[in-house]
Amino acid sequence: MKDNYCVIMGGGIGSRFWPFSRESYPKQFLDFFGTGRSLLQMTFDRFNKIIPTENIYVVTNEKYGDLIKKQLPELADKQILLEPNRRNTAPCIAYAAYHIRACNPNANIVVAPSDHLIQKEDVFLRDVQQGLDFVREHQALVTMGIKPTRPETGYGYIQSDEMKLGDFSKVKTFTEKPNLELAKIFYESGEFFWNSGLFMWNVNTILEAFNKFLPDLTARFDLGLATFNTAEERAFIQEHYPYSPNISIDYGIMEKADNVYMLCVDFGWADLGTWGSLYELGDKDEQENVVLKNGKALMYESTKNLVSLENQDRLVIVQGLDDHIIAESGNVLLICRKEDEQRIKQYVADARLKFGDKYN
Repeated sequence: MKDNYCVIMGGGIGSRFWPFSRESYPKQFLDFFGTGRSLLQMTFDRFNKIIPTENIYVVTNEKYGDLIKKQLPELADKQILLEPNRRNTAPCIAYAAYHIRACNPNANIVVAPSDHLIQKEDVFLRDVQQGLDFVREHQALVTMGIKPTRPETGYGYIQSDEMKLGDFSKVKTFTEKPNLELAKIFYESGEFFWNSGLFMWNVNTILEAFNKFLPDLTARFDLGLATFNTAEERAFIQEHYPYSPNISIDYGIMEKADNVYMLCVDFGWADLGTWGSLYELGDKDEQENVVLKNGKALMYESTKNLVSLENQDRLVIVQGLDDHIIAESGNVLLICRKEDEQRIKQYVADARLKFGDKYN
């Protein structure tokens, strides 16, 4: 257990959850379900059951450092790895790996987003432990694949090979978010699984992969080898991290490596990436409307809507509206069709262009 580590990626903006998720207070810090714990805190709580507190790290943008400390006071400063700017998932995972190797050269690491919902926690923890045991014994990069329940264009896909090591299947291909026609083919084939974004590997295995496939990145980080896990680390990262390539771990490593394996899992996973994902998970009334966090709403001749109100004393009355998102937070009220929620990022950009940053 002492060699097992967790890296939580907590630096995203979550603009598809606007107006609740703002650049100053992104979705991972929000309590969407009224549990008293944010998505980030729920992720920490989950992993803390099998990973020692001192072995859990959060990688985040430096502007969120104080928020992390406030929400996770259990973490020491050195467990909060601050990016001076956003360079996608490959550089932040490399940074965490360099830091952790300086602490423990035998570390086995699980990397997880901070905004996922896991409904079968016992099964999840069993699967994570199985994955960590596997990467301790094999020089493998492991991802968790979810058996799809529908043709979904919002997730990446993993194609599995017939070659297996125990419960772990060799990965044949990665595909980023497909169009609907391709998603239907993937769903019907039985060979493809949703990419959960959960990864496991030994620290040396992942750093070997970085050295092979992203040598410019490792050459840059190697300049500061002596600084990791020291007082000089922060200054080195401030100077050199901005020169990292802006590339995801999927594109940079997983699609290229030949030692990638997938564990097929079923632990009630949901990627809380959109309002639509919250609608799918929410409790529906007789008209299939969802009102989050016990908000006050009266719905007339209206079906399949999602209502989310920051002000719990606000009453919303909806008449004659179907398949819409109604979300009010702070100084913004959003009303848009659920099928058009991918346009929310554009709404945010347009609001900034026309009215400045006060609505972002």
